[in-house]
Amino acid sequence: MRYHNITKDDMLNGDGLRVVLWVAGCSHCCKECHNPVTWDPHGGVPFDDNARQEIFDQLDKPYISGITFSGGDPFHSANRPEVRSFMAEIREKYPDKTIWLYTGDVWENVRNDAAMQYIDVLVDGEFVVEEKDTTLRWKGSRNQRVIDVQESLKQEEAAPVLYCTD
Repeated sequence: MRYHNITKDDMLNGDGLRVVLWVAGCSHCCKECHNPVTWDPHGGVPFDDNARQEIFDQLDKPYISGITFSGGDPFHSANRPEVRSFMAEIREKYPDKTIWLYTGDVWENVRNDAAMQYIDVLVDGEFVVEEKDTTLRWKGSRNQRVIDVQESLKQEEAAPVLYCTD
């Protein structure tokens, strides 16, 4: 896995103050994406022990609510196994911190992924510039959904439970 940035004390990409890992690699390539530099899975730098420790140092702070995985797309094939493994490590080490993940894929395609057991909130769907709305919380376009993953997994039907509707 490669990454472009680690953002600290972020208030835009999830509930509370968060640390955000911006991974490299995205096959969605949304028109007017706010972060096209992250599309190339070979871009950025390798995710190493120093980056891992930088994230742990942030998660050690009591005022940090959790981590958000963004990019790029954490569910890109170049990222999925390592993201899943890192989420498991975070969940074990920081059981009270929340894990958010942004993906261009949709809930219906990823709900059975093993990573879902670690994710609290999933923001799904490609960014669609024609549906752009700057008043929305935690998403860029109206087609995207902010999903309560753990509540959704308890449902028998495939429809997700929304974390918020705006």
